[in-house]
Amino acid sequence: MKLRIGILASHGGSNMQAIIDACGNNKINGEVSVVISNNSSAGAVKKAENARIQVYHLSSRNYPGSDELDEAMLLVLKKHKVNIIVLAGYMKKLGPMVISKFQNRILNIHPALLPKYGGRGMYGDKVHKAVIESGDKESGATIHLVNDKYDDGRILSQVIVQISDDDNPETLAAKVLAQEHRLYPITLEKISKGEIKL
Repeated sequence: MKLRIGILASHGGSNMQAIIDACGNNKINGEVSVVISNNSSAGAVKKAENARIQVYHLSSRNYPGSDELDEAMLLVLKKHKVNIIVLAGYMKKLGPMVISKFQNRILNIHPALLPKYGGRGMYGDKVHKAVIESGDKESGATIHLVNDKYDDGRILSQVIVQISDDDNPETLAAKVLAQEHRLYPITLEKISKGEIKL
């Protein structure tokens, strides 16, 4: 299946860049069709523009009602014939229309080994801090399907990262992010080949 990927990003866009590069190197049978950001100054916006990918800024600033925002996002995704949505550091919960229309076709990456350290409020450095404080010896990244609950959908792939005694939330975050950049393209490649069924 050829993937027409819609990426939603809020920050730097390093996972997005890894996916763009993998499509460009023909590792994924697909292309990034559109990028949507809720943050017009995000690094992801610049990266998408550099890759000549159409970018939209959709947020509560230009769509104050949550239903309006949900509908605007759905229109953009349809316009660009997206068949799979990838959340790459997107910090907002998706609306019910997008979740319903793209059921089992929305992927998210979480910087821990779900089901541990998931749920509302568990994102970014908060996750790594909780992992370090727990005394666990390993963490990692998880790619899962998105539903209407935080970090709850079916797990598609995971990668394990070992935690050293001298790791802190910042060093662990860097280790996990490096593995995320590998895991996302590999997972999308397996989906495009039919090795992972959605």
